[in-house]
Amino acid sequence: MKKIEKAAADQYFKEKNRYTAIYLIIGLLSSFGVVLFADSLTDLTINGYPFHYFMGAQGAIVIFIILLFVNARVSDSIDKKYGIDESKNESLSYGKTLDH
Repeated sequence: MKKIEKAAADQYFKEKNRYTAIYLIIGLLSSFGVVLFADSLTDLTINGYPFHYFMGAQGAIVIFIILLFVNARVSDSIDKKYGIDESKNESLSYGKTLDH
């Protein structure tokens, strides 16, 4: 595995942490934000259910699953941007065991 300069590594983790914070905020808004504004969101309906009920029952779960896939895609693009190749790392360590 090649060595990465400290500045590039710091930039890499800064970018990864920024996206993690964005995903966390979206997750918190989709779960707790809907509860905080449930009274005003009651008039909106999805499939005949009030919006706050739908988000509590299914919407937040769907958003979290979508965030998982988005995170995987964005993380892969960040890894490519900084020259991190997971397939190369797997091929280097394939079949090797650690002696303890």
